[in-house]
Amino acid sequence: MKIDIRSIRKTFGDYTALGDINLEVQSRELLALLGPSGSGKTTLLRIIAGLETADPGSGGIRFGEEDVTRRSAKDRGVGFVFQNYALFRHMTLFDNIAFGLKVRGRATRPDKSEIADRVHRLLKLVQLDGLEKRYPSQISGGQRQRVALARALAVEPKVLLLDEPFGALDAKVRKELRSWLRRLHDEIHVTSIFVTHDQEEALELADRVVIMSNGQIEQTGTPEEVYEQPANSFVFRFLGSVNAIPARVADGLVEIGTARFTAGQDQADEPAGVAFVRPHELEVVPEPAHAPVLTGTIRHIQPVGSVVRLEVLSPDSVDALEVEITRERYGQLQLKVGKTISLRPRRLQVFPPDYSI
Repeated sequence: MKIDIRSIRKTFGDYTALGDINLEVQSRELLALLGPSGSGKTTLLRIIAGLETADPGSGGIRFGEEDVTRRSAKDRGVGFVFQNYALFRHMTLFDNIAFGLKVRGRATRPDKSEIADRVHRLLKLVQLDGLEKRYPSQISGGQRQRVALARALAVEPKVLLLDEPFGALDAKVRKELRSWLRRLHDEIHVTSIFVTHDQEEALELADRVVIMSNGQIEQTGTPEEVYEQPANSFVFRFLGSVNAIPARVADGLVEIGTARFTAGQDQADEPAGVAFVRPHELEVVPEPAHAPVLTGTIRHIQPVGSVVRLEVLSPDSVDALEVEITRERYGQLQLKVGKTISLRPRRLQVFPPDYSI
């Protein structure tokens, strides 16, 4: 089911939550709405669901060929998974999942045996078969999330919407459920949109990512596109750690202090700008270096799992530079706090200095 969103606006008094949003979600796509708090992502999700209404005179929403702009939430054929699961504590898992089917009007309500068959199929699908007689308080947070998803799927929705689906879970369970949800989506193929502020979650799980800020869409693309080709410095900063260094671009070269590096492809001249480089793209090079380098003194060393993070003070940067290298490379270089090192950026991208996160 394709979703077409055209010129949607939403204000709350003087506050603009969404400003003229246009977005297409392809049939069977798993799309992430990603952004910081207050960016408008949950408001947009609730408007798609019919739980909120756009401003009068605003645009519309279509599911396939149907205009659903003025339809109520119950008439849109949407499955919604809330951040807090919203399970009924006094009901068993079976009754929670069956609830949306049992409350249908007589004309569209399946009979008891069909409801039971569907619930048991869904329990198996979400890997909770055999637990149908338990109550929400008797299962883990990750299992409650699966029950909430099964309940949303029970009504056979045209569209599945998830609001911060893993936000209340610990890091290990979140990672396990992300992989599980991706496999589940590949099996059921329902058009799905989920809201998250977790960059790793969006990049790992989604087919496409929509990055939002201040009620606007900053960039839309595949996880690889938004990470490798950020549209502006907001996107670059938001998608993981980044070093921001004063720079300029002239004649295809990025100038940082007295060093000159090759600019990225299609990099426009910037007489005054900010060069962005991620910590893992700063290479520590041995002395003496025969190519342009940045120099700095190691202030702090922090081993983290399979990598080692360095904090480097450089005269070419206002803030300390973050550098990330493998443990093997760290051992080869025999680095220590106070040592002066040379850094070569593998890739730089320069943006105007007036765009901040």
